[in-house]
Parts: sequence; structure tokens; C-alpha cells
Amino acid sequence: MDSKKMKALLEVDTPSYVVDIDELKKNLEVLKEVRESTGAHVLLAQKAFSMYSLYPLIGEYIDGTTASGLFEARLGFEEMSGKEVHVFAPAFKATEMDELVNIADHIIFNSPSQWKLHKGRIEEANNSGRQISCGLRVNPEYSEVETEIYDPCADNSRLGIRLEILEGMDLKGIEGLHFHCLCEQNSDALEHTLKIVEEKFGKYLYDMKWLNFGGGHHITRADYDIDLLKKCIAHMKESYDLEIYLEPGEAVALNAGYLVSQVEDILPGKPVKIGDTYTENMQLGILDTSAACHMPDVLEMPYRPMIVGSGKLGEKKYNYRFGGPTCLAGDIIGDYSFDEELAYGDKLVFLDMAIYSMVKNNTFNGRPLPSIMTIEGEEVKTVREFSYQDFKSRL
Repeated sequence: MDSKKMKALLEVDTPSYVVDIDELKKNLEVLKEVRESTGAHVLLAQKAFSMYSLYPLIGEYIDGTTASGLFEARLGFEEMSGKEVHVFAPAFKATEMDELVNIADHIIFNSPSQWKLHKGRIEEANNSGRQISCGLRVNPEYSEVETEIYDPCADNSRLGIRLEILEGMDLKGIEGLHFHCLCEQNSDALEHTLKIVEEKFGKYLYDMKWLNFGGGHHITRADYDIDLLKKCIAHMKESYDLEIYLEPGEAVALNAGYLVSQVEDILPGKPVKIGDTYTENMQLGILDTSAACHMPDVLEMPYRPMIVGSGKLGEKKYNYRFGGPTCLAGDIIGDYSFDEELAYGDKLVFLDMAIYSMVKNNTFNGRPLPSIMTIEGEEVKTVREFSYQDFKSRL
């Protein structure tokens, strides 16, 4: 990271999410090139990144948004004005559908019963001038996702229609199919998945207008094979005469955000075994940032987020286990090492904190939500700050 940008980050109040506009634009340029060279429609999956103050900027590069329910659909409709609005949910309430038919361009259903329940409302809206395209989410029962909680094709998954169920459906009014089988994966996983999709559902695709590849494509990751992605898109377009949709969430803001935190206390710890030896020292750092509250995927995935200037446990001279300020014993962020000893008031910059952070955070224990900021060059701007009333109003 540029030293001037790092200096600017270390001056912000903590805790704060800071989205890097320069890095965001780099990602968006990649997605724009894929969109323009293939003709595929690229949509922001808001479940990963919903910082709507940046929607006008994002909308300059991609086709619109995809939502996991009514509120996300409304957000995309209102804040990325004039762009496509797609929505999928395992089940829609009738009252939600009454609103969705006025804002959504694509509505994707998860079961025959959901399609039957809401079909009349869709037809009524289209007869009144709307042009809602309806689709079904299918489950190829194939996935290369290794973390069970994120595997949408696990046994008895509630997500998507299996082939034997689809075969008995009346598909009149259905214009597209949707699958979502990836999570933080490269295009080789997509290629393998498409082979199964074609084997199982290919005969239906000839009668469809579109196919949605879902999300989980790490398109903006440095090692991602974009050429293979383009081949996959071209193959499905040409073989079945389809419009293709992609729903990247993480790829939009991958490596484009930071969480700046402050050390609030240092406690003595015990040596930790690394291989056949023990660390010479181990200290316990309490931060004003919580894994449970401010970066829940650290515990759910689980994973260890990177910190600027840190090393793995035992790699550098001073070793620390960082945890949050909540009463949850398992509110542990991870083990790190540094060249210099840390002290109260030192600031730490966690990397890749734009995605699945602001959208999943919470106020457990009454912990304040981090502020939301942007940085472009060295200029930091505050987008949103949170107060006691934000905590109280939820309850």
C-alpha cells in the first residue's frame, strides 16, 4: 500500500470501515471489460456489498443489482436508478410480491409451489404494462464449495429445484433458469458446473431466453482465469441462444476496503506451540473491533483476516492474539506477529473488509457500529457515523 494512503488510514477514528475508491474502480474496470467483450449482463450481488452511496459510481460500469429479498431489491431500484433489478429468495411473502412487481425486472422462484402461488400476481402486473421476466433456480446437485455452510448444493439443500422436480412442472411463463453453485472460486469450477447443468437441464435451455450463472465468481482476483470465463459465456450463448447473467458480489469490492482498529489493552498470555517449539512470548491484544460484531465471517467461515505489517504467529518477534471487546469468549480475530511491540492506542489496518462486513455487522453487547468512510488517493471522507440511537432503534 502507498505510504501516504497508509498514513491517512492511520489518522481515522476507530473503528471505521474505509472503502478504497481507487481499488474499487480497478475491479469495476475488469467487470466492465468482461461485460463489453462477452455481452453478458453483470449485476452487483448486494448481499456482499450494499454501500449504496457508491451505487451511482458502480452503475457506470455494470448493468444493475441482484437482491436476496424485498429490501435489497428496493435499495437497488432506488439507488442505482434506471438499472436492472433482479431478485431471488427461497420464499416470497404475498405482501412482498405486491411491492416487488413494481420494481423488479427479473423475479426468480425457488420451487414449483412458490411459482404457482405468485404466478397470478406476476401476470396481473405484466398485463398492466410491466415486463417482469420470471425464472426458476435449479440445483445441479454439484458443487466444489468446501465449506459446508456455504454449499448451496449439499444434500437436502433448500436452495433450487432438482431435476426430477423440474420435470413435472408446467413451465409456461418461465423465461430463464438460475443456478448458484460457487463461492470464492475460479472459472474452472464454473466450467465443471456448466457441464453438469447442460447434462441435466440442457434440454430446457433451448426454450429459455436467459441463463443466470449466479455468484461466487472471483473475477477480480489476481489469479482468476478470465479467458476461461469468457469461453464459458460464449459457449452457453451460442449453444442455446441465451442472454447470460453474472451476479458477482465479492468481485465488485474485493480487496477494496479496510477496517481500521485501535489497540485498547494488552494482557500477558502463555506460549503457544508452533510445530515442535513454542513462541518465546504471547500477548493478548484487546481491540475496539469485534469479530462477532464487525467481521462475522471471521467466525463463520472461519478465516484469519490480514493486517498490514503483520506476519504469521512466530514469524516476527512479537506475537499477539487479537480479540474484541465483547463478553463472548470466542470473539477472537486471530494470531499475529509484528516486528515492533504494540501498545495502547496503536492502530491496525485489516484488509479486504468491504465485503460481507457492513452487510452482516451487528450491535451485540451494545457495541457501536464502525463508521463508514471512503478514501481516494489520500483523501478520506466520512459517509456515515453511528450513534446510541442506531443501537436503541433496533430494539
